[in-house]
Amino acid sequence: MPVIIPNNLPAKEILKEENIFTIEYNNAVKQDIRALKILIMNLMPLKIDTETDLLRLLTNSALQIEIELIHPSNHESKNTPKEHLEYFYKSFNDVKQNKYDGLIITGAPVEHLEFESVDYWNEVKDVMEWSKTNVTSVLFICWAAQAGLYHFYRVNKQELNKKMFGNFAHKINNKKSQIVRGFDDTFYAPHSRYTAIKADDINKISELEIISESNEAGIYIVTSKNLKHVFVTGHSEYGVNTLKNEYERDLKKGIGIQIPANYFPENNPEKQPFVNWKSHANLLFQNWLNYYVYQITPFELS
Repeated sequence: MPVIIPNNLPAKEILKEENIFTIEYNNAVKQDIRALKILIMNLMPLKIDTETDLLRLLTNSALQIEIELIHPSNHESKNTPKEHLEYFYKSFNDVKQNKYDGLIITGAPVEHLEFESVDYWNEVKDVMEWSKTNVTSVLFICWAAQAGLYHFYRVNKQELNKKMFGNFAHKINNKKSQIVRGFDDTFYAPHSRYTAIKADDINKISELEIISESNEAGIYIVTSKNLKHVFVTGHSEYGVNTLKNEYERDLKKGIGIQIPANYFPENNPEKQPFVNWKSHANLLFQNWLNYYVYQITPFELS
């Protein structure tokens, strides 16, 4: 089944070139199908890239999905055209009267700041509180995972000595968890962050369970036992060149950045990076949609 996207969203043409099936809203409303309603709070600077990355994973499903996009109303985005935001995005105030099957909150490049110092923290906090009653399940990615753990469970992030940057091997702690159904015993996923969550802090909280972690990258997936929250500290949604682009960006800024681990062939930035995380990325998103959203959410959202 296709993902229903806003009319004329730039991601449509990119996904079409990749032979990924999408359908515009005007055509979807003619079909007699109850689509899953997924709200995406996009906090990433390059919003168009993030939209495409997420839609690429959401569309690989037998379920029909309708997305809506929101961004913080009190934050000026410098890396996405204003016209794009005005046409395709809403504010939280525009949608807070609605109910949704799922909510995705993305990462954000604000890890060095305390949560309360982020200029849109209050709005993110309002969305998380609202999700208790208006959303069936929430998928938190990278910074949002740390923000959700902090807001709901008072787990604080910890500064790292250097950026956790690269594509790392992970293991599964609980193979019976539905979020990792179909996963291999060892799988890879990208990380790009300066902070981390300690396993000891999670293990103290009876409502949470560490599902997957990495010897190098630490905690990867944490879920709440009521299936309401899925916290993913990495970026399984990343495209093939995302880490490469981040690496080159930081070099141009004069930031001391190491070559992303396990990413370039022979650790050579001149060579085209390879992808070995996409199959598990697809499984992660499809498992969330199926077991944490579709199997639980009511047919009548109201």
